[in-house]
Amino acid sequence: MGSNRPLSRTFIKIAVRLALGRSRAHAQDWFPGLRLQRATAVEDGAIWYRGELVGGLTHSSRAITTGLPRVLIVGSGPSIKRNDLARADDSSCVLLNGALHLVPAVISRPLAVAIEDERFVWKHFELVKRTPIGCVCLFSVSVIRAICELDRSWLKNRTILLIDDVRKPYGMPRRDAPELRKLSAVRLTQDAATGFCEEPSIGVFEAGSVVVSAMQFAVSWKPRKIGLLGIDISNADEPRFYEATDKAYSGIRRAQERIISHLRMARDVAAENGIEIANHSPISALIESGFGYDNTFAKVE
Repeated sequence: MGSNRPLSRTFIKIAVRLALGRSRAHAQDWFPGLRLQRATAVEDGAIWYRGELVGGLTHSSRAITTGLPRVLIVGSGPSIKRNDLARADDSSCVLLNGALHLVPAVISRPLAVAIEDERFVWKHFELVKRTPIGCVCLFSVSVIRAICELDRSWLKNRTILLIDDVRKPYGMPRRDAPELRKLSAVRLTQDAATGFCEEPSIGVFEAGSVVVSAMQFAVSWKPRKIGLLGIDISNADEPRFYEATDKAYSGIRRAQERIISHLRMARDVAAENGIEIANHSPISALIESGFGYDNTFAKVE
């Protein structure tokens, strides 16, 4: 089933691209009405919608304590049913999109929630509202705008970190490869197809799944270990663990190679920083891609 995103967003996307051209087409993410002031390491930023101050932005370095023992990035792939999340420390979990279904019964106080695609907000805003106060929210520009369109008051008193696409940054034109290579925090392959940003406040490389962005944030927090649960990728055409017949659209299978190449680079950067990456998804494209399988959270049958 498709998203519940209003048809007007499609018209806005087309109109902005025609008016501003390819280099600024991503202005549709914040148009109309959204204005952001970026957070710095010493000062919070701000979110304005249609002239009203509706929330704040926080710098990643001040939102999450560095040096955590472990960060678990939890997706909503079907294999999550084979994991025993009772063994996980709630405060270590970063929940991606539909993994919010685990709140509060399984995970009552997640470390963070990460949502990158505004279609999820339009379709599942009641689920988004499960996010506990005090939980860090990793939201993209378009997700923040969509929330503002639905209920701008929800953003008040939230700790929000901006997921900004380093290739297509908020308020700036698209960056080409030479511009990206000038950024000291950016790693980029020779063909510029795959990247990693070591400073998420600058931006992150988006690659078709929010897990790629979440990994860049998690590595910057410098935990000893990062675990991946419910990050299946290979069976993304199957219903997510919380779905029956009302299956949401997913482009993950189409973006599989791009997602995996970005996760491989993330693993390499993590290793350079002494961070161990473990795949806890028993059915995952990551297994054949060199990540192996760690059964630490496997359910005992």
